[in-house]
Amino acid sequence: MKVRSVTYFSPMTYPFDQGSIIAIGRFLRSARQTLQDAGLETQTVRLATPPFTQVLGDPTASLVVDMAQALEAACADQDIDYVSIGPALVDQPAALLSPVYRLPEVLSHTQRVFATASLASRKRGINLAAIQASAEVIQEVARTTPQGFGTMRFATLANCPPGAAFFPAAYHDDGPPRFAFATEAADLAVTAFENAHTLEEARNNLISAFQAAAARILDVADQLVDEHNVRFGGIDFSLAPYPGQAISVGTAIERLGIDRFGSSGTLFGAAFLVDCLRQVDYPSCGYSGLMFPVLEDSVLAASADNQLYSLDSLLLYSTVCGAGLDTVPLPGDVSADELAGILLDVATVALVLDKPLSARLMPVPGLTPEQRTAFDFDYFVNARVLPVKSSGISQLLRRNQWVSFRSSDVP
Repeated sequence: MKVRSVTYFSPMTYPFDQGSIIAIGRFLRSARQTLQDAGLETQTVRLATPPFTQVLGDPTASLVVDMAQALEAACADQDIDYVSIGPALVDQPAALLSPVYRLPEVLSHTQRVFATASLASRKRGINLAAIQASAEVIQEVARTTPQGFGTMRFATLANCPPGAAFFPAAYHDDGPPRFAFATEAADLAVTAFENAHTLEEARNNLISAFQAAAARILDVADQLVDEHNVRFGGIDFSLAPYPGQAISVGTAIERLGIDRFGSSGTLFGAAFLVDCLRQVDYPSCGYSGLMFPVLEDSVLAASADNQLYSLDSLLLYSTVCGAGLDTVPLPGDVSADELAGILLDVATVALVLDKPLSARLMPVPGLTPEQRTAFDFDYFVNARVLPVKSSGISQLLRRNQWVSFRSSDVP
């Protein structure tokens, strides 16, 4: 297991207080070293701010590009790998959509800045106009960044509270600073299931592995709290993968006895993994579940090559494990209507099941279904582009701008 990220959540004003960013960099360097001393490798350290319109004090976000570039430069000086400027909060009727439409320019003029659009919440409903705007943003970012790679730094959020340690979903609320850990822990499940002869043995092995790993991380958290007097926000203990079969969610599910990831039984495997995690007592934040990022997991990529699952399959899996649709490569000519339909389905699942879900969709210019991506990125494995259904929700969006769902007793 590795620590995918240490994320520092901080209040922010613009223009920035350089002293505050220097102090954040100092804390994150200390966190990385403390984790290393405990035998835990840290992949990246990150900063998450409140929603960018709040930082700017401007509901139209007219200066967001200048703000993002200045924050990226300040973070680079402090060896902070990535920064999230939070979401455009458009999960209510009549919300201004101008901040959403400014995000393509932000992403095309930065390299390490993440941003999102929060377009649905359980208490309010789904902003259909924001669904359409977000689909258009995905199209524009794909068109204006090399290989469409800027879409890796944009996602839509549905029912996602502040404090999640994984990007792009991470953002801060109005409270005091805090920090949180995100894990890269798919290998725990792979190892736990490797020699297990029964499901009960597999369950016991994985719960024990989770408990031991959580204890190690919490020891580090306690030390950082004592040394820096900063609040601890929890662990997003998600089974995130890394390219390679030994750190693959797909491998873990196959070792349970499912022949191939994406075949019948995969839904059971996902639910089984999450059930093990839920039996571990630790301070959680964010998704704290199971992720199926197509471009981060070599087994998922191979199953995509063999057409063993679809977008609908991935959305089905998210009903039991969380996260939503992540790093999904799509055809370069996917329409805004088709993208909007996908985003609407993700938001619907999030609200009906009261789960935090996000959608990070990556149209790749020039590619069609059956062709493979060619990204040169350490954290990605290349995969076949997934097809989309040749239809959308244009009639629905033209006639409606808002929808809500009645509260239910679904857990």
